[in-house]
Amino acid sequence: MTFGKLLIANRGEIAIRIARAASEVGLQSVAVYSDDDARSLHLRMADEAVALKGSGAAAYLDMDGIIAAAKGAGCDAIHPGYGFLSENAAFAAKCADAGLAFVGPRPEVLDRFGDKASARALAAECDVPLLEGTSGATSLEEARDWFKKLVAREGDGAAIMLKAVAGGGGRGMRAVRALEELDEAYARCQSEAKAAFGIGDVYLERFIPNARHIEVQILGDGTEVTHLWERECTIQRRHQKLMEIAPSPSLSPDMRERLIEDALTLARRIGYDNIGTFEFLVDADRDGGYAFIEANARLQVEHTV
Repeated sequence: MTFGKLLIANRGEIAIRIARAASEVGLQSVAVYSDDDARSLHLRMADEAVALKGSGAAAYLDMDGIIAAAKGAGCDAIHPGYGFLSENAAFAAKCADAGLAFVGPRPEVLDRFGDKASARALAAECDVPLLEGTSGATSLEEARDWFKKLVAREGDGAAIMLKAVAGGGGRGMRAVRALEELDEAYARCQSEAKAAFGIGDVYLERFIPNARHIEVQILGDGTEVTHLWERECTIQRRHQKLMEIAPSPSLSPDMRERLIEDALTLARRIGYDNIGTFEFLVDADRDGGYAFIEANARLQVEHTV
């Protein structure tokens, strides 16, 4: 499939990179911007710029507004970048209905992996190791009960990780090490997730205090899948990665093979298309212990690594 004109449904660095890539292949690009981004650099990097209604993140989460901008500018494709609508299956489906190509995985792939609870269910079906946790969107009362049971079983050192069901990038995540911290952490996770992704649902997993964060890159065409090896992403601050190394210096050959094969198994099961990242935690306190935590069915900041 070839395109003539691409709308970039994002802002900042990723919008600039997409505009540059489009220019390199002779593709016209259209930038969009909210009221408060009217003087942003990404507008000068694209061939055209179209204003969205509203300000802040809400403008970039307006599906109908983005599609109207694309149609009005004569675009035949939309690139969502990362964040915002990049993992939103409903948006990908709306693009198809409007006759626009969505540059990313199919809606059914986004639907499965964009919901982290659904991704966990797929991993369970494929016998890929998982962290102990809740199976879907979890209320505050359910989170309290789950945490109490964990503390009763493991003692005061037990901890959980609250995570947004939708989105990624470290937003909507909080480690909770004491029951009295739970209410505030839960509210903050919900608020962050709602602001960033438009969905405030959260779930929880058992917290692994001494874990290495390993990500496997997947590339698929809907029929065949392959991998582009792994990255070490353990050095983080506030769940934001500060340093990444490829290949990981901490993995044994056996562990590397197991992680890559599990990522390929998940990708094959769903017929993955486009690029994506499958994330794992390797438990440094338990030799050979690891677990799948989530998949990002989109471009990532660190794909350049």
